[in-house]
Amino acid sequence: MRITSPSCLCPVLLCLCVVQRGLGSHHPPSARTPGRNQTRLKEGETEVHHRPKRGWIWNQFFVLEEHRGTEAQYVGKLHSNSDKGDGSVRYILTGEGAGGIFIIDEVTGDIHATKSLDRENKSHYVLHAQAIDRHTGRPLEPESEFIIKVQDINDNAPKFLSKGK
Repeated sequence: MRITSPSCLCPVLLCLCVVQRGLGSHHPPSARTPGRNQTRLKEGETEVHHRPKRGWIWNQFFVLEEHRGTEAQYVGKLHSNSDKGDGSVRYILTGEGAGGIFIIDEVTGDIHATKSLDRENKSHYVLHAQAIDRHTGRPLEPESEFIIKVQDINDNAPKFLSKGK
């Protein structure tokens, strides 16, 4: 077959697609061979892939070193997509400094630093967060690791080099 005009090409391709789909649909689903990253299904099963959404929402956390305020320093907020604001989600914090240096409001997910930190002693803290259903005790999100970085402030007095005359 010789095609003289490019405009004739579209109907030909359309016909080929229809023919290919028609021929491919006569094979039973169990006769399909699994492709890469697929598994063979038993007769009568349907293949459904559900990818869970990431439920944790947070920005990077920083805490200023050598905070001298009278109240705990606000670090950030953990929030799960599963949290509808009705108090049914309980936030838990574990890891370096959890419960001592860092505390979390179990209802709101707000994290505070209760002590003054020095970046020269420790530059960051690795913590783990979990959101749990208060009524069932079951996790709503998988445990997730995050880092709180201690922001450096210039706390050393400047040194000036003087030139002798």
